[in-house]
Amino acid sequence: MSKVKIGVFGVRRGSVVMKYCQTQPDAQLVAICDKWEQGLTDKKKELGEDIAYYTSFDDFINHDMDAVVLANYANEHAPYAMRCMEKGLHVLSEVLPCQTMAEAVQLVETTEKTGKVYAYAENYCFMAAPYEMRKLYRSGKLGEFEYGEGEYIHNCESIWPRITRGEKHHWRNNMYATFYCTHSIGPLIHITGLRPVSVTGFELPFNARMERMGAKSGSAGMEIITMENGGIIKSVHGGCSKNSIWFCIYGTLGRAESSREDAQYGAYSRIFTNLDRYEGECFDRPDTYCPEADEPSIVRKWGHGGSDYHVMHNFVDRILGNTEADTIDIYEALDMFLPGMFAYRSVLAGGIPMSIPNLRIVSERDKWRNDTWCTDPAVAKDQLVPSYSKGNPDIPDETYQRIYEKWINGV
Repeated sequence: MSKVKIGVFGVRRGSVVMKYCQTQPDAQLVAICDKWEQGLTDKKKELGEDIAYYTSFDDFINHDMDAVVLANYANEHAPYAMRCMEKGLHVLSEVLPCQTMAEAVQLVETTEKTGKVYAYAENYCFMAAPYEMRKLYRSGKLGEFEYGEGEYIHNCESIWPRITRGEKHHWRNNMYATFYCTHSIGPLIHITGLRPVSVTGFELPFNARMERMGAKSGSAGMEIITMENGGIIKSVHGGCSKNSIWFCIYGTLGRAESSREDAQYGAYSRIFTNLDRYEGECFDRPDTYCPEADEPSIVRKWGHGGSDYHVMHNFVDRILGNTEADTIDIYEALDMFLPGMFAYRSVLAGGIPMSIPNLRIVSERDKWRNDTWCTDPAVAKDQLVPSYSKGNPDIPDETYQRIYEKWINGV
C-alpha cells in the first residue's frame, strides 16, 4: 500500500485532514461526509469532482477506502468509530473518544476484536514544547514525575455562532464543565506514560458569558488527578475571559514549562527548563529554546503549532506498518478523557475523590457496561445528569435564535 485511502467525516474540522491528503505523498482523500449540505457544496467547489461526497454515513462507510477520520460532533465519535472498525477500516478519532462508560467499554472491546488501528487525535500532545517535555522525560533528564499542570483556556464567545450554529442542543451547549478535558490533560499523560488512578473535580460558576452563548455549564472545569506513581496533575480548561495554552512538569531532576499562549516568546513553541545533572544537586541552570526550530518548514506551516501534521502523519505511518509510529491508542485516549468524566461525578458528589477505571483490565469492564451517565438525553435515558451541578440554567430560545442569525449572516 503506497497511499492510504482516507475518508473524512466532518467538513469543518476535517479540513485539516483534507489538506494533509492533498499535499502529502502517503495519503489520498477519496470521500467526504457531512450532514451540512452547504459545507459539502463548498468543498466540492474547492476540491473538485474526483472525490465522493456523501450526506449519508451509511453510504459513506461503503466507499472504497482504508481509513476514516472522525471529525464530527465530539460527543458522537464512539458509535461511528466502532462502525468503521467493524467494517474493516482504521480510525483516527478527533476529540473526544466517547461520552459514556458504556461506550468506553464497547470501544475498547471493538478495537481489540477487530485489530484495526485506533488512533486518538489529541494534537496538543504534539505541540513543540510539550513534545520536547516528553523527549526530556523519556530520556530521564527530568527524573521521576512529581507534579504537572496543563491549561487549555479558550474564550469561544466570538466564534460560538460558527461552531454551534445556534443549535440549542448542540453538544457544546450541553456539555458539563470538565467534559472537554484532553487538551489540558492529554499532553501530561503522553509525556509521562503514567496512568491516572483518582480525581477530584471542581466547577467554576455559570456566568453572564455562558448565558450569552447559550452554554448551560459552569464556565470552566478543573481536575486534580493522582497518578499511579503518586504524582499529581492539575488540569484546568474552559472559557475564562483570556486564552491560555500552557504546560509545566516537575520531576526529581528539575522543571520544564512552555511559554504562555499570549506571551511574546513563542508560546507553546518555546520551552523553559531548569534541570539538575543528578538528584540533589540543586544548582540553577535555566535555559530556554524553541524545539520547533528543528522541525522541517513543511511542519511549521500547519495549525496548532504543527501538531495537526504530526497527528495525521503518525496515523498514516502506523497504517503503513510502522509499529513505532507515535499514535495514541484507545487505552491512552481513555486515560486522557476519563479524569474529566469522573471529575464531574466528583463535583456532583460534593467534591469527593473518584477512582478512575482501568479498562485494560477485562474484569473491570462489566461494572460499566451499561453505564450511560451523561448530559445527552438521547443516550443517557434514565441516567441523565444536568450540564451544571446546580441544575441547568433557563436560557431563552431568543438567545439561540440570535446566535443562529449571526451564523447565517457570517457575523
